[in-house]
Parts: sequence; C-alpha cells; structure tokens
Amino acid sequence: MLKSKIRKKILKIRSNKSHKKISIKFNKIYNLIRKIKNFKKKIVGGYYPVNNEVDDLAILKELEKKKIKIALPLIKKNYKMNFIQCSLTNPFIINKYGIPEPSQGKVVFPDILIVPLVAFDKNLNRLGYGGGFYDRIIQSIKKKKKIITIGLAFEFQEVNLLSISRHDQKLDFIVTNNKILK
Repeated sequence: MLKSKIRKKILKIRSNKSHKKISIKFNKIYNLIRKIKNFKKKIVGGYYPVNNEVDDLAILKELEKKKIKIALPLIKKNYKMNFIQCSLTNPFIINKYGIPEPSQGKVVFPDILIVPLVAFDKNLNRLGYGGGFYDRIIQSIKKKKKIITIGLAFEFQEVNLLSISRHDQKLDFIVTNNKILK
C-alpha cells in the first residue's frame, strides 16, 4: 500500500479511536534510557503531541523531575527543525502548524529522541506525516554524535510492512501501550 494511503487510513483510525485513556507508562521509557551510560547527563528530545499522537508530556515531566534535560522541536523553513533545551514550565508559542514550541532556550542536539509517528512496522521503520522533519533531524544529529531514537505509538498503528526510501530513518525502539520493539 502507498505511504499516502497508509497515512490516511491510520490517521482516520487514530482520530476515531477513543484512546485518550491509553498511555505509555513512564517506566517503559525510563527503563530503556537508564541503560544508557551516563543517562542523567543526556538530553532527551520529545515532542508536543498533536493530532491524537501518543502524549509524551507526562514522560517528559517525569524526566525533568529526575533532573534530566529535555528539549522540544522548533520548526524552521525548508522542512527543517531544531531542538531547543527547555522546561515544560517555560512559555510556549504556537507555530504555523498549530503546534506549541519553546519560546526560549538554546539549540541542542538530543542524545535520546522520542519520536511521534503515524505508522510503523516490525522492522522499526516509521511513517510520519510526509514532511521528512524527523528523518532530516535524525540524520543531522547522527552526523554529529550517536543518538538513540524511540518511537511512541498505539498498537493499532502497526502495519505489516512499510516501503522505505533512502532518506527514511529507522528507529532504535518503538514503544506501544503493549510492547517494545527493538
């Protein structure tokens, strides 16, 4: 099936599902990242959930409580983005896509990146909205340093097999409400 058809199908299911009560437990993510050497000194990049994405804000809040630095994306021109080190208590501004972004903070390159997705397969391939924002930032960070990528999804977002392009970035882990793929 074409990426556009998969995207349309999963987004429709995601908008109709009453999954508001479904969440990914903090310990699932924390148990993954605490295995990383010096994890308390690492920066974790997250996202501000929109369009019924898995909500990672509770996870980010818990990481902040544990004194782990967090960063959120700031959309730039040409389908690019930066990650800004911030706190969830800082003020946010709404970008042209209707997504809250940090209004202040320094540009950082996260060591661990929590990634939203539209669909995924068992091979850790991710399908996003089609703009390539996360593929570009993951590729850019990988040129600078090692990065761990963790996709968050609902179980129903899994598909049999995604066709991939040369620029698509495979994830290290995909965590759903029921399982962890690695």
